[in-house]
Order: sequence, then C-alpha cells, then structure tokens
Amino acid sequence: MSLRFYNTITRQKETFQPLEEGKVQMYTCGPTVYDYAHIGNYRTFMFEDLLRRYLEYRGYEVTQAMNLTDVDDNTIRRSKERNISLTELTDEFKSAFHADLKTLNMQPAHQYPEATNYVSEMIEMISDLQQKGYAYKAPDGSVYFNIEKYGQYGKLAHLNPDEMVSGGRVADDSYEKEGVRDFALWKGYKPEDGDVHWDSPWGKGRPGWHIECSVMSTELLGPHFDIHCGGVDNIFPHHENEIAQSVCATGQDFVNYWLHSEYLLVDNKKMSKSLNNFYTLRDLQDQGYPAEAIRWMLITTHYRQKLNFSVSRLEESQKAVNRMREFYTKLASYEGGGQEDAESQIKTAQSQFILAMDDDLNISGGLAAVFELVRWGNRAMVEGALSVRGASAIHDLMQSIDHVLAVLDMDSGLSTEVDEAYIESKIEARKQARANKDFAASDAIRDELAAQGIELIDTAQGTKWKLK
Repeated sequence: MSLRFYNTITRQKETFQPLEEGKVQMYTCGPTVYDYAHIGNYRTFMFEDLLRRYLEYRGYEVTQAMNLTDVDDNTIRRSKERNISLTELTDEFKSAFHADLKTLNMQPAHQYPEATNYVSEMIEMISDLQQKGYAYKAPDGSVYFNIEKYGQYGKLAHLNPDEMVSGGRVADDSYEKEGVRDFALWKGYKPEDGDVHWDSPWGKGRPGWHIECSVMSTELLGPHFDIHCGGVDNIFPHHENEIAQSVCATGQDFVNYWLHSEYLLVDNKKMSKSLNNFYTLRDLQDQGYPAEAIRWMLITTHYRQKLNFSVSRLEESQKAVNRMREFYTKLASYEGGGQEDAESQIKTAQSQFILAMDDDLNISGGLAAVFELVRWGNRAMVEGALSVRGASAIHDLMQSIDHVLAVLDMDSGLSTEVDEAYIESKIEARKQARANKDFAASDAIRDELAAQGIELIDTAQGTKWKLK
C-alpha cells in the first residue's frame, strides 16, 4: 500500500503524491508567542514532527517552515498588560518555545518566519487583492476580504455558502463559524494598538492574522506546495481564510494536502488558556515527569483522535519508553551464542511498521509491530537462541525506527543531580522484590526512578543505571 493521508479538504484518505518527486514542502502552524505554549499546543507540534520524521524515514527530502506569530490581537494585548514592548514580549516566548522544542527532541524547522519581518510583503499581497477586486477599504482604514467574490469560500471547513451571512465584517483574528463575515486583511490603527503599527497605502495599521501565514508560506515555499498542517481549531477561520486570500492573490491551488490534529483534552474539555485548564511543559517537568514520557504520550495516540490527558497516561508512557530502552540496551551488549539471525522477524516488523504508518500515520499499528519484535527478541535473548549478528540487526532496526519516535536517546530534561547511595538502595530493594516475586513492587521502583530521570538496565552482571 502506498503512503496515504487524510486530507481535510476532501474528507478522505488520499495517496500522497508530492509536486516534486522525492521532495516534500510543508508549512506547519507554530505558536503565537505571547505566553508559554501548553501541551495541547505541543500535541499539534508533535504531530507535525512525527509527520516530518516519517516522511524522512520513507526517503523524502522534507523542507519545513514553521511560522511564529509575533503580532496579533493576543501579543499586543499581553505586551500592554505587562507594560513592555511587543519585541520584548515575543523575544521572551520565542526563546522559551525553542527551548521546549529541544527538550521534547523535536527537529528544528528549516525556516521560522516571524510575521513582523514580512509586513511589506503582506502590504503587497493585500494591494494585489484589492486591485483584483477581492478586497476593499473600510472607513476606518482597514482592508477586508470580500468572501462573496471567492466562489469556493468554505470548502475546507465544509461550510454551506447559502447559510453564510454576507455584508458584515469581523476584525477579530479568531472567531466561530457562526461569525462568518468579510475578514480583515489590514487593521486600521486604533489607540489600543499603542506603538504597534506600520505605514501602508491605507494609512497606518497592522496586518490581520490570516494574511501573515499566506504571505510567509508563499514567500518560503512558493504559491503551490504539498502539505499544510495545524490543529483542528485552525481549520476555521484561519486556514479557510488562508486558502481564499492565497488562491485569489496567486491564481494557483495553494496546498494539496491539509492535515489537522485533534484536541488534547483535560476532563473531556479542550485544553486551552481561555479555560485555564492547561499544563505547560515546565509544569509537568516541575512535577517530575521526564520529557520522553511527555513526548511518547503526545505522539502515540493517532493524531485525528482526541487525547485525554491524565497522570496515569504519562506513567504508562514512561513504562513503554523504559521497555524499549531496556531492550535496545540489551541488544547492544548481547553476547549470546545462538544461531537465530532474526531475518524473518526483522522483515516482518519493518514491513508491518511501514504498512501501518503509511496508512495516515497509524501509530498504534506501527507500535504493535515494534513491540511484537521486542517480545520476541527478549525471549530469544533469554533462551540464548539469538545470534550476536541477529541482535545487531535488530538493534539497527530499532535505531532506524527511532528516527520516527525519537525517544531512545533523548534526555529526560530533569535535574542531573543524583544521590548514588539512594539509587543503589532502590536497586537493592527492587532486587529483593523480584526475588520475592513481587513484580508490582519491582515495577513501582523502576517507575519511581524513571520519573527522576534514572534508567535501570538489567544485564547478566546485575542491574546498572544511568541518567537519561
């Protein structure tokens, strides 16, 4: 089966065919840098990282651009609340965002366009839309996109054009489907904007949120590219508006595949700052949860399924990572004298992993193939049936698959201060628990140490430990 993705615009899975053979250009929605991103945001960013990593695993050369929204309603409002400049505010949270990406072992994008660096290009696109009859100036100096002029408006969000309310305008950056109106491309200056404004043919003001991504994506990837990603909350109005203004400005198709990740929930409600039910990465690390557990939790539920956050899910994630790491370490030090080279098992695991992931990133099916190999390999090592050559080949496969998962060698992100005597006492207690066949207590000790960033490795010479 060929690689397929669920395309939001067609509401079906489609075979992936890039515009240029062997190469993929993708634009991924990044953060609005007015606060720390919460792990609901990171669910989307993690999905985008998983997608890129898997495309690379399948041999594609990927070019990724991820925008940083550093001027919009939220950034201006927050800078005024804190009585600092817009640049001071956004620089602080840009740095925090990049630090979080490193902690979560996400690959850096090739480009991080910042909206404030593309204002002249935004003015140019808005002027072009106005000249073509798709935009008009309002009395307050704002410029609006006329949705009635674009006959396919609503095709991404599957809105019924006959039910749209025409003739009104909306200046807010984000709004609900019920608020469909002509949307702002350029916002005429208002006193609440303070010193955040630029000169333009329509007077001083600032760009609307939606035009920012249209300009940055087309400037970096061209007017027509392969993949555009984001969370489901971006479908409308943001991505719908991007399509309208981009297609009308360039006359080209804009994007071939639209991929959107579902919400991260807390108590079955969307995690969001507006509901004050969110956790930042720093919140979870302060509570002792390692970065690899957070990464695993965010990538191992299919991106189009809602994910309900819980502490127990984090703990289960850490157990899964520990199991993979222990297996990976055992393979590297294995010295058995068996004859089994595991060629059949490796081929099956690899083909089933690819078969699952080719089906719209079916991570559950992919991991099932990996853990089946882990079960078989552990048994073969215990029985002495596996050859050193076989162990090495499985180790290589695990390493290659980890390009997609990216958890085997990542740092926990927790403090590196350790009490060696304490760790040794825990190892001894675990040894006694195992001797008494109290495996629940043994597992609890392992998990307790894992939460502190300490990995236990069982070898023929006894239990070793290392910092993750």
